[in-house]
Amino acid sequence: MHRLLAAAAAATVAAMTLPADAQDLTLQRVFASPDLSGEKPRALAMSPDGKLVTSLRPRADEKDRYDLWAMDTATGEWRMLVDSKKVGTGAELSEAEKMQRERARIGNQRGIVDYQWSTDGHSILVPLDGDLYLATLDGNVHRLTNTPDGELNPAVSPGGKFVSFVRDQNLHILDFATGKDKKITPDGAGTVHWGEAEFVAQEEMDRSTGYWWSPDEQHIAVERFDEAPVGIVTRTAIGADGAKVFDQRYPAAGTPNVLVELYVMRPDGSGKVRVDLGKDKDIYLTRVKWMPDGSALLVQRMNRTQTQLDVLKVDPATGASTLLFSEKAEPKSWINLATSPEKEGDFGLEPMKDGSFIWWSERDGHGHLYRLDVKGRWKQLTKGDWEVASVVAVDEANEKLYFLGNKDDVLERHLYSLDLGKTGAITRLTGVGWWNSAVADKSATHFIVTRSNPEQPTEVYLADTTGQRTAWISENALAAGHPYYPYLASHQQTRFGDLKTADGATLHWQMITPPLEPGKKYPVFFEHYGGPHSQTVSRSWGGPLHQLLVDKGYIVFQIDNRGSANRGKAFEDAIWHAMGSVEVQDQLAGANYLKTLDFVDPKRIAIYGWSYGGYMTLKMLEANPGVYAAGIAGAPVTKWELYDTHYTERYMGNPRTDPKAYAASNAIDNAPKITDPLMLIHGMSDDNVVLDHTTAFAAKMQATNTPFEMMLYPGKTHSAVKDIHVWTTILNFLDRTVGAGPK
Repeated sequence: MHRLLAAAAAATVAAMTLPADAQDLTLQRVFASPDLSGEKPRALAMSPDGKLVTSLRPRADEKDRYDLWAMDTATGEWRMLVDSKKVGTGAELSEAEKMQRERARIGNQRGIVDYQWSTDGHSILVPLDGDLYLATLDGNVHRLTNTPDGELNPAVSPGGKFVSFVRDQNLHILDFATGKDKKITPDGAGTVHWGEAEFVAQEEMDRSTGYWWSPDEQHIAVERFDEAPVGIVTRTAIGADGAKVFDQRYPAAGTPNVLVELYVMRPDGSGKVRVDLGKDKDIYLTRVKWMPDGSALLVQRMNRTQTQLDVLKVDPATGASTLLFSEKAEPKSWINLATSPEKEGDFGLEPMKDGSFIWWSERDGHGHLYRLDVKGRWKQLTKGDWEVASVVAVDEANEKLYFLGNKDDVLERHLYSLDLGKTGAITRLTGVGWWNSAVADKSATHFIVTRSNPEQPTEVYLADTTGQRTAWISENALAAGHPYYPYLASHQQTRFGDLKTADGATLHWQMITPPLEPGKKYPVFFEHYGGPHSQTVSRSWGGPLHQLLVDKGYIVFQIDNRGSANRGKAFEDAIWHAMGSVEVQDQLAGANYLKTLDFVDPKRIAIYGWSYGGYMTLKMLEANPGVYAAGIAGAPVTKWELYDTHYTERYMGNPRTDPKAYAASNAIDNAPKITDPLMLIHGMSDDNVVLDHTTAFAAKMQATNTPFEMMLYPGKTHSAVKDIHVWTTILNFLDRTVGAGPK
């Protein structure tokens, strides 16, 4: 199948009308505007009446600044609803909002980064430059707030009567009728926060809010957390013009987390009751969702070791909770939360009108869907050696459920329909050869499908319930006028393949090569991530940066090791209490495979990774000196005791009870074993992998007189990898240590 798909992609490219002369990419053009990948609309949504599709679209002259646009689904015509430059004030964001954006991986974006339709479909709530605006469909924009402090986590209430937001660590409710806002929580200040998500919820749980409206607007569930027990990391945001010091509460592995409570109250703050979350206070509040009729609150509670997930049903009048069911991990494993890039904070639990629930679980070793009936009986709805990624929509009237998954190919993601009736039939709704995502309208009658493959950048279309395209939202065709068109003739296709490890595991790889000259051998840019909850080898658009490296004469190669996502629980569980072990071995298998190819120069394989990938670079160089020509480690974790509780303890256990696992995973102790050229890169304002990781590693290298190079970026965060100077540094390092082009 892989060869057939590659042949089909080749035929597609060959059929295009290509520019007369192939132009090689430059680093300056890759980072310039407009974006070479063309239109990349984000935050796609449908109006409540289905007449408009809205999205955030980047400006042609400033690719990281987004404006709000709308498309008429009847005519296909686009118009701008809110111009971020005309409406915005340019005010500096609060530190809290900056860090929220960083944890959402949109820290580099400007202008409008989020919005929300009102329930009646007549207006849209738009946060911009720290304040809130209300945009109507006639192009008018009304400013709702004008304060120096900024508003976090804004939301329109389900009935459209209120706008809620967090200001000064308290939850506020703004009444549309009067235009006045009221603080409804009592004591947010210092270490106490209301209505916000704590650090690990934002960074690791895919949950960015700390409050939830009931569908009937009668109640709000509000999280209160106190971070007094959490240790302080002094984060110095060193910039070009000076430094700012922040005492950041950072829950490092093995140390206390925030104290979490959940309350239910009325929109005016009255009738407040505390939710019974159980006797154990050292827990994670992972998900909160209301029943469709507002009669009860559903809460997911996870234990500190992340081996048990409880689903509670809460009475909003009293706060009393009852246990619906529990999910328990197998030995030497953990519970993964349901997540979805399409629906932030995806609950994984869909309540049905007959009282049953649809639930996502990995209890059989793969992520699948189950139904729990009112009598407490379970029925498995999907099964097999593949994964359900997320539920997109449920159409109860027609007994249909729509989900994303990889049933047909682990390198692809597709939209499927599931018959909830007697047949249980599963039907793929998207075409082979693509990586898809999708969102639906509330009635599950239309879908916005976003897809790409290695030869086609992101395109978006409107589809019906059979998957048939009814209209283009963004065709993004690689034709004359597209930003990438001048470089299309030099575009090289992506190849895919598999290899077996010595112990029998199957690993998937992808490769892009320059046009190969007989008898010549080429250097390799061997990129890796390697960590859990990630898949790097897929049939999706890789972007122009890889093509730039190929233009310079490098082979670009990636392989997904054990521990990575979408291959089943056993494949992921291989890293349990053993980070930096089997992943390093599997990447070595990839390097050994490369060295069997007659067009690869075995002495010029350079490795690169960022974040967990940076950690992998260090561990790979330490474990196998002389195998790699050079290594680049960006924002690396070097000692897992320095990383956060929720992520680290999920895989490694607690350093107080599992010290041997932490000692083995440490990248600092073996630093002197590195004999190959190394470049360390880190943003000096990184609040995710704090700078302490790199300084501790650098100190060890210096103390043992071990040579290395280092580049630090003042004012840059974990997203420093998106900076042109970072890649200038990387390319210069490669030129010095590996050398571009064939020999």
